[in-house]
Parts: sequence; C-alpha cells; structure tokens
Amino acid sequence: MKRLATIGDNCVDIYPHLGKAFSGGNAVNVAVYSTRYGMAPGCVTWVGEDEYGRMLLNDLARMGVNTSHVHVKCGVTAQTQVEMKGNDRVLGDYTEGVMANFTLDEQDFAWLDGYDIIHSAIWGHADSAFPRLHAAGKLTAFDFADKWDSPLWQTLPPHLDFAFASAQQEDDTLRERMQAIVAHGAGIAIVTLGENGSIAWDGGQFYRQAAACVDVIDTMGAGDSFIAGFLCAMACGWSLTVAMEQGTLSAARTIQYHGAW
Repeated sequence: MKRLATIGDNCVDIYPHLGKAFSGGNAVNVAVYSTRYGMAPGCVTWVGEDEYGRMLLNDLARMGVNTSHVHVKCGVTAQTQVEMKGNDRVLGDYTEGVMANFTLDEQDFAWLDGYDIIHSAIWGHADSAFPRLHAAGKLTAFDFADKWDSPLWQTLPPHLDFAFASAQQEDDTLRERMQAIVAHGAGIAIVTLGENGSIAWDGGQFYRQAAACVDVIDTMGAGDSFIAGFLCAMACGWSLTVAMEQGTLSAARTIQYHGAW
C-alpha cells in the first residue's frame, strides 16, 4: 500500500449547543479517516500553544497519525463555531489562529519524501507546494470544496492527480467543468454531491456512485471521509469504481455521529 500524508488546515469544531469541541479540519480529518483502512498516515500542520492545540495533538496521536511534523506555534489553534440545522452542520464564526501563517519548511519537504500520496485542501495554505511535490513524483490530491470561483483552478490542475470538489447536483455545467479540469492537466476530477452521490471524470468517461442510505446525524466530515476512503483504495491499486464505492461507505459511516471523528 502506498503511504499517505496530509498537509494544511486543522481546526477545532466547537458545538455550543452540545457543550463539546471536536478535533477536525480537512488535513486532519483525511489523515484520521485513512486509518480505517490500515493506513499509517502523517500530517504536517500548525497548532497553537493552547488547550485546543494540546487536544488536537493528543487526538491525532491516539488515532494513529504521525504527529512529528505537527508544529506548535505561539498563538491560538484554529477554531470553527458549528450550529446544527436539522442534521446538517452550519459553519459559523471562524478563527484561523496560527494557521493564517502556515508554510512548509525544508524539513517538512524532506519528511514528506517518505510518503507516496500527498493531500491538502483549499483552506490549507499549501497550494504553492504542489508543483514541487508533483514534480518529485508524488501522487497529489487537493480538495477545492465548493469554491468553484477560486483562482487556484487556473494554476493547480496540472500538478494534481486527483482534483476533488463538491456541488449540489450533476448538470451540464458541472460535467463541462470537470472535463475542463482534466483537460487543464488534472488526472481525475471527482465531485461529491451530498445526497446525490458522487461523479468522476478521468478524461475518457464519467463514473457515478449513488449515496448510501443511512440515518444522518451530522454531515460534518462527510466530504473528507469520502476523500480518505477514495485515496486509500487508490493507494491499494484498486479501480476508480471501487475507490468511489469505498469513499461513499466511509462518508456514510461518518455522518451517523456528531463531529468529524
């Protein structure tokens, strides 16, 4: 199995109505979810010198993530206020904290050389590292979320093997966008569609996967867990169809409890 590392954003998701806080953030979530499939992942990120930073570090270590490059910086850990509307999570105020100045140093790059698949997301301040990582032969994955107007769509696809995004539903506009992403250089474009499943384009054909039917408690982390399941399947050399199936089952597992993991 190829080895996976994630870089970029973390945050603590605070649920005031529950009186609880959960460790999260795309890079953190994808790393943790990958351990469901026997992965021993690593994560490069920054946390603050506060209680939430200590919580995040402890949680990652407890879940089997290599934290040797989770750097503790002077300041506060990123935080997101979360409200629930029915079973859907609504993200409120966000404090970026030390992650506002996140960057990779040469020691981080050297450490990442021991991994085969590198993933990050649009909030992670790590996009500038992907040309170098891709040129070094890494399989690269990036989550654009629902930010279809991001200028990164113009620069990143040639440096990505897997370009992830999210949308509400499949239509002509979405299919044309996915085709353009691959034509611009990305290996495969994958879009999660919530209750409408997911769709992928590999430059030759579209692949579709229906959502799993489960009782939804909290949608927090659904997309991140899909990505983890998908990438772990690809790390094993499995087909795109199987990767989409595994991503879907991983997301279905996640949405049946509060918090990302």
